[in-house]
This record gives sequence, structure tokens and C-alpha cells, in this order.
Amino acid sequence: MLAKDVSGHTDIVTGTRWVLHVDLDQFIAAVEVLRRPELAGKPVIVGGRGDPTERAVVSTASYEARAFGVGSGMPLRIAARKVPDAVILPVDHEAYLEASESVMATLRAQPGATVQVLGWDEAFVGIETGDPEAYARQIQTAVLEQTRLHCSVGIGDTLVRAKVATGFGKPAGIFRLTAANWLDVMGPRPTKDLWGVGAKVSARLAKLGITTVAELAASDPQYLIPEFGPRMGPWYAELGRGDGASVVDDTPWVARGHSRETTFQRDLTDPAHVVDAVKELAAHVLEDVAAEGRPVIGLTLKVRYAPFITKTYARKIPETFDRTEVLARALDLAAGIEPDRPIRLLGLRAEMPMPDDARKGHTPTRGGW
Repeated sequence: MLAKDVSGHTDIVTGTRWVLHVDLDQFIAAVEVLRRPELAGKPVIVGGRGDPTERAVVSTASYEARAFGVGSGMPLRIAARKVPDAVILPVDHEAYLEASESVMATLRAQPGATVQVLGWDEAFVGIETGDPEAYARQIQTAVLEQTRLHCSVGIGDTLVRAKVATGFGKPAGIFRLTAANWLDVMGPRPTKDLWGVGAKVSARLAKLGITTVAELAASDPQYLIPEFGPRMGPWYAELGRGDGASVVDDTPWVARGHSRETTFQRDLTDPAHVVDAVKELAAHVLEDVAAEGRPVIGLTLKVRYAPFITKTYARKIPETFDRTEVLARALDLAAGIEPDRPIRLLGLRAEMPMPDDARKGHTPTRGGW
């Protein structure tokens, strides 16, 4: 049951344990519209420095822009061609972080809530209640009152089902997915509609004769092992059933690594310029790592050759806090860059050991969360 105090807010929650997935609608675009109310109802695209003549990708787009086929990760110049009348704005990380922190504080203030943050614009909320829809509406109201942002809420009995449910509630709606209706709702859908299954995995499943969620749910996990391995094979079968973790974990997430990348407006062709770029990336990454107080144990260099071919070069290194040593190992990786190939992007990632008390697992769907 839900008990209310005199102000009308839920004060006590009891009943069944539920997982709620709260996802802010068109978050980055919505934050920009709050700052520029005159943009409400217009196609808004956020990406790079807001200049479609530069190399950059779309960070997010308003629903009005999405109606023209604009999506996250699309080159900004293509998005601008799709929507000539769009308002294109630069990315403002600080503004989005501030808005996100306000939303997460609002979620944590809800009675009986356990909050597991997934990113700027989404979080799981674990609660016990006899009326999860009422609790979800309470969350939507609180977030709107405190931040003026709308959110959708997925209700589930596992993290996977709650996450998938949110997509059916957008925008600003509520949807429930449980073991009782999972196959009715998801069964006929293609496997790529599952959280954690992209186009490549879906194609590999299709080679095994598995094209729908229902077929994946009914598959023998052992049948998937030759294609996906002893860990991921059974996990994909579990994902098809919507099963998995059902307890929200509010243990603070600890970064496994830090990375920085730069897209160059003009391709790099001079090896000396490549070295300079790697040194600059390393300096920024080392600043991020230093704040963690953990050593570096691995490096990955990401190289995107023109026109758009991406390769990575990685190596483990002996545990070290020595900046000079990390830079030297990063330059060793850079020595593997193919000569005479123009480079449009470089990225560097430094991996660190995880603390003993850190939350295990990489994503909420892959066990441990």
C-alpha cells in the first residue's frame, strides 16, 4: 500500500519489490530548451561546437529533429542537410552535468528509493510498493517540479525488463514489463530490439536461425556457446527471457578507465603532428587518472583513418603511477600507426585496477549488477 502525508506525497512504501528505470526525455536537447525557451517545438540538434561545417557528431536531437531521421552519432553535416531549418548548438557538458545531478538528487529524495545511476540521463530506482504506477507518476511529478524536465519510467521485475519497458513509455509515459507479459510484448520483435543486442549480434544470432526475441528466449544456452562463448552465450539466452538481476545496487560506480579523443578538422599526415597529438591526449588522460589515485595498468590507442576506418592498438603495462612511463608506452602504441594514412581522429584510454569494494560487472545486464 501507499501511505501519504498531509502534503499528498508518499511517505511510506510497502509491498512488492520493483525496479523502475527512469529515463529523461531528449535530455540534452531539453536542457538547451530550458535555457532558450524560444526553441520549444523547433528542431534542435546538439553536437560538437555547433558548427556543421566542422567534423563532429550529433550528441542528441529534439523529437522534432528526430522526425527527420536525425540520431545520436550521426555526422553533424549530414544532420544539417536532413534538417536545414534546425537550430544547431554546441555541447555544454557542465550544464548537462548540473541538470543531471539535480535529477539524481530528486530521485534519491523519494521515499524508500534505492538509486543506481546509469548515466547523465537515466537511473534505476529500486522500491517496494503495491502500486508501482503511482510511484512512477510521483517520480515524474517530482522531477518535473524540481528540474522542469520530463522523464519516462519503465517498470519491471528485473533490471532488463524495466530498461526495455521505458522505450514503450516514451515520451513522458509509464510502461510495465514483467515475466507475465514479456513474451506477449517482446516475443515477436527482432532480437536487435533487446537492450544489449545490436545489429552485429543480431546478425550472428540470425545465422543460428534466431531472429525474434521469442526464439532467443526458447534457445538452449549451450547452443549459443560455440558462437558467443561460455559466458556470453548463456547471457544472450537469459537476455531473451528478460531475466537477470532484480535488485538495484546503489554502490557508487567506479570508472575502470579514463579516455579522451580528438577529431581533427584536417587529417593528420605528418608523423610529428601525430606524436604531438598523442602527447596532448596523454596529458589530459593522466590528469583524469591522477584524480582517481589509482595506477595505470593498460593503454588503448584509437585511430580513425580517413575516410572512416577505425582501429585500436592496446597493451597491458606494469602497474605504474609514473607519467613519463605512461607517455612512453602510449608513444610505443603510436609507433604502430600505419604510415602514409591520413588520420581524422585519435583517442587514448588508460585502464586502472578496480578497488576490491567496487561494483562488479560492466553493464547492468551482464551479471554482477
